[in-house]
Amino acid sequence: MPIDWKSIEEKWRRAWEDGRIFEANVDPSREKFFLTVAYPYPNSPQHVGHGRTFTLTDVHARYKRMRGFNVLFPMAFHYTGTPILAMSKRLAAGDKDLEETFTAIYKVPKEELKEFVEPIKIAQYFHREIKQGMRDIGYSIDWRREFTTIDPQYSKFIEWQFRQLQAKNLITQGSHPVGWCPNCGNPVGQHDTKGDVEPEIDEFTLIKFIFDEHVLPAATLRPETVFGVTNMWLRPDVEYVKARVDGESWIISSECVEKLRFLNRKVTVEGTVHGKDLIGKYAINPMTEEKIPIFPAAFVDPNNGTGVVMSVPGHAPYDYVALEDLKRAPAELLKYGVDPKILQAVHPISLITVEGYSEFPAVDVVKRMGITSQADPKTEEATKEIYSREFHAGQMKDNLGKYSGMPVSKAKEEVKADMLREGKADVMYEIINKPVVCRCGAECVVKIFENQWFIDYGNPEWKALARECLHKMRIVPEELLPEYEYVIGWLKKKACARKAGLGTKLPWDPEWIIESLSDSVIYMCYYTISNFMKHHQINANQLNDKVFNYIFLGQGKPDEIADEVNLDAEVLKRMRAEFLYFYPLDCRHSGRDLVPNHLTFFIFNHAAIFPRELWPRQIVVNGSVLMEGKKMSKSFGNIIPLRDAVKMFGADTIRLAVLSTAELLADADFSTSLAKAINSRLERFYTFSHEIIGMQKNLAEESLRTIDKWMLSRLQKHIKTVTEAMEVLRTREAIQDVLYKLDQDVQWYLRRNLTKLELPRKGAVAKVLYEVLDAWVRLLAPFAPFICEEIWHNMGHKDFVATAPWPIYNAAKVDLVAEEAEKLIEATMEDTTNILRATGITPKKIYYYTPAKWKWKAYITALEFAEKAPLTISNLMKSLTADPEMKKQAKQLASYLQKTVEEINRMPEDQRACRLKIGVIDETEILNESREFLQHEFSAEIQVFEEENPSKYDPQKKAQQAIPYRPAIYIE
Repeated sequence: MPIDWKSIEEKWRRAWEDGRIFEANVDPSREKFFLTVAYPYPNSPQHVGHGRTFTLTDVHARYKRMRGFNVLFPMAFHYTGTPILAMSKRLAAGDKDLEETFTAIYKVPKEELKEFVEPIKIAQYFHREIKQGMRDIGYSIDWRREFTTIDPQYSKFIEWQFRQLQAKNLITQGSHPVGWCPNCGNPVGQHDTKGDVEPEIDEFTLIKFIFDEHVLPAATLRPETVFGVTNMWLRPDVEYVKARVDGESWIISSECVEKLRFLNRKVTVEGTVHGKDLIGKYAINPMTEEKIPIFPAAFVDPNNGTGVVMSVPGHAPYDYVALEDLKRAPAELLKYGVDPKILQAVHPISLITVEGYSEFPAVDVVKRMGITSQADPKTEEATKEIYSREFHAGQMKDNLGKYSGMPVSKAKEEVKADMLREGKADVMYEIINKPVVCRCGAECVVKIFENQWFIDYGNPEWKALARECLHKMRIVPEELLPEYEYVIGWLKKKACARKAGLGTKLPWDPEWIIESLSDSVIYMCYYTISNFMKHHQINANQLNDKVFNYIFLGQGKPDEIADEVNLDAEVLKRMRAEFLYFYPLDCRHSGRDLVPNHLTFFIFNHAAIFPRELWPRQIVVNGSVLMEGKKMSKSFGNIIPLRDAVKMFGADTIRLAVLSTAELLADADFSTSLAKAINSRLERFYTFSHEIIGMQKNLAEESLRTIDKWMLSRLQKHIKTVTEAMEVLRTREAIQDVLYKLDQDVQWYLRRNLTKLELPRKGAVAKVLYEVLDAWVRLLAPFAPFICEEIWHNMGHKDFVATAPWPIYNAAKVDLVAEEAEKLIEATMEDTTNILRATGITPKKIYYYTPAKWKWKAYITALEFAEKAPLTISNLMKSLTADPEMKKQAKQLASYLQKTVEEINRMPEDQRACRLKIGVIDETEILNESREFLQHEFSAEIQVFEEENPSKYDPQKKAQQAIPYRPAIYIE
C-alpha cells in the first residue's frame, strides 16, 4: 500500500507539538533522563551525514521515554566563531563558487543570498533551516529551551564559566604555538576549518648540521637518532635560500622562511642556492663531528619542516628505501657530477635494540612488507610501526655514552635537551596533519601568538581530576576509553579567545572573544534554566555570578541574591530545583571526530567546575556516514541536505537508513537503493497492519495451537533482543531484528497457517497477530515514529505511541517446546525436500516415523551426561545398559549412540541445555498437528507412525532410522 508520507508526517508532527509531549518538566515521581547532542553551527543546512548523530540521539531519547523516563532532549544553536564571518566576506567579495554552493546545493533563494553580506543573516537563515529540518525528521526536542550562543543571557553564563576557571588558575596568558589563519589573522580550531579538521601541532627538533659557514638544519621528531645519520637528503630540483635566522646563516627551503617568521623568528633572506648544486657535498654531524654526504631524494617536501632531511636508514624506512633506490641507480649521482663510489661507504648504523627485530629494524620491516620504492604507500605504514615500537619498547645501544641503555622515550628528551643547551639544535612547530584549510580558503600555519589567553589543559592536577571524571562515567563504545585517556595525557594549553568573530567577550579583557571550542563545554547545564529566561523575561543585567553560583553550585542565599538583581526569588529557587532535578547530564552524543577536542574539554570543564555528584554519566560516540561508499563532499556532488532527503524518501526511511547499516564506530553507508528498500519494507508493514486490524474485528477467539504459541514465544525473544541492543545502542542489531527478523517469523507463521489471512482459524491467528503487531509497532517506534504513530492510532489507541510503554519481555510466554517443535517441522521439511530433489520423485504419499521411547531415554541421558562431563560412548553405554529395559536394545544401542554422541558433542551449549530442560517432546502429535500444512507444502498425503507401532506401514524398514528431532521418512 503506497504511503502518503507527507500527510502522515505533517499530521503527527502537529499532533506532537499540540500535545506538547516532548516538553520535560520537573516531576519528582519520575526518574529523569537528560541527553544532549552537539548543537549545530548554522553556516549550512544539516545533511544526511549529520543525520546519523542527531537521529541516534533522538532514537535514544524516544526509547528512554517509552521506558518511563522523564526525558529532556533540548537543542540550541552555536553562532560562536569566525566561519560565518569568513563566508560573509567571501560572498561580499563575489566568490562565485560559494554562491553556487549556497544556491545549487543548499537551495538558498537569490533574494536571501543578497542579505548574506551580513554574517548574522547567514546564521539566522540556516538556524531556521536546521530547526525545520529537525522538525521534519521528527526529533523529539523540547523547543522551549532553545537559545543561541550570542544571546546576552548565554554570554553572561559563559562569563561566569570563565571566571570560575580563572579563579582556579586554569586560564593563563602568554606566548604559545597555535593554528593560525594568515588571511583572517586569527587562531583556528576544528570549527574554523574546512572539513572540521583540528590543526595538530607538533614540536620538531632542528638539528644544526654544519655546511661550510652555514647551518643545514634538519627537522626531525626523533632527535635521539642523530647518532645514526649516514647522509643528508635534499630535493635537487628545489631552489633553497640562504637566510639569516636570529643571527645564524641557514640553508632552508623558501617555504620554511614564512613559517619561521610566524614563529616570531627574525629571518632575512640573503641569497639562493639550488639543491642540485649541494648534491655530493659534505655536512658535519654536530653530535658525532663526522662528515656525511648530501644525496638527492624525491620524497623530500620543501613544505615540510625546513626542506632538509637527515638520513637514518637503520631506523627510518623512508631513508633505507631511498638509499637502496640510489644504490640501484648510482648513475643518478653522475647528473650532479658526483662519483657513485661515494655510496660504497654509506651503510646503516645500528642505534636501538627492540625485541622482535634485528639490529636494523627499518630494514626488517621494509623487507617484510615487500617495499621496493619510495612511492610505495606501505612505507608510511612501515614508518609508523618502527617509530611506535622503538619509542615504546626500544633501548639505546651500549656504545652511545651517557645515553647507553636508556629507553628510547627518555633518550629522545635527553638528547634534545643537550643539543638545545649546547646550541646544536633549535625547535620549530609544524601542523602535522596538513594541509589544514581555513573556511576562508587559506592554508593554516603555526604561529607563536603573543599575549594569547589559554585554558591550561596541561595542568597536572586538572588532568588527574579529568581522568577521575572519565573513569566514573560510561564510555560507549567502551573501546574508545584509551583514546580519551591518550587525549587527556597529551593535551596542553589551548587558545581560548580571538580578536574577531561572533561570541562572548572575555570578561576581564574585552578585546578578546571566547572561541567556539571553549564556550561549548558546559552549556548542557544552561539548558536546565534556558526556558526560564524566555518565560520570565529575565534579561542579561539580572544575571551576575551570584545568580549562577546559586543555581549551579548552591552558593549564597536566594532571597538576598534575587533582591540584589531584581529577580523573583521563587523563580530563582525554581531554576535551582530544575537544575538539580535534571543534572547531571545522563548522556552526551557526538561524532568520533570530537573526541580529541570538544568531548575531552567537556570532561575537563565539568571536572573543574562541578562537584563529583554532578559530573556527566555517559558519552556515546558514533562514526560518520558515507554516500554510496564515498565520503560526503561537495567535490563529489553527493551531499544531500537533510530536508531534501526527507522530501525524497520520507522521514522514517531516512532515520532507519542512517542507523541500519553499521554499529556505532563503523561508518554507515547511505544509498538510494537502501532508502528505496527500506521505504518498500515500511509500506509492506503498513499494509500488513491494516490487514491485521481488519481481521481483529468481531472474531471469536479459538484455542491456540503449537504454532501460535511458537509465534508468541518468538515475539518475546525479539522483545528481549531489541531491548538489550537498545540498552547499549546497538541500533543496527535492533533494526535488523525488528524490521527483518521479526518479519521473517511473521511470514513463517502466516505460511504455517496456509493463508494470506483467509483461513478457518481466523480468530486465533488474528489474536496472535494483533498481539505481535501491538508489540512490533512499539519496538519500531523510536526508529520510525511517524508510521508507527499512524498504525498505533489505527489500532484504536487514544495515547501516542511515542509515550506508550515499551514492550516488556514476558518469560511466561516463552514456550521452549513450541520453539523446538517448529525446528522439528522445519528440519523435517528440509530432509523431505532433499530426498525429493535427490530422487526426482513426485510424491503421492509421505510417511514419517517418530523414534522409539528407548531412543528418547538414551538421548535425554546423553544430554544429562554432557552437562556434567565430556560425553563418551563407553561411559554412556555403561550407564544405559545397567537398565534392564535398555539392555534389551543392546544390539541397536551401540550404533545409535555413536551418532547421538557425535551430534550432542557438536551441539551448541544453549541448545543442549534447552533440549535437556524440555525433555521428551511428542513428535507424533507435533507432526499430526502440522499434517494439513505439510500436505499443502508437498501436495501429497501425509501419514505419521511411531517406530514401535506394530501396525505401521513401513515397507522399506525406514522407521528404525528415526532419532529424536529427526523423524525417518518414506516416500511413495
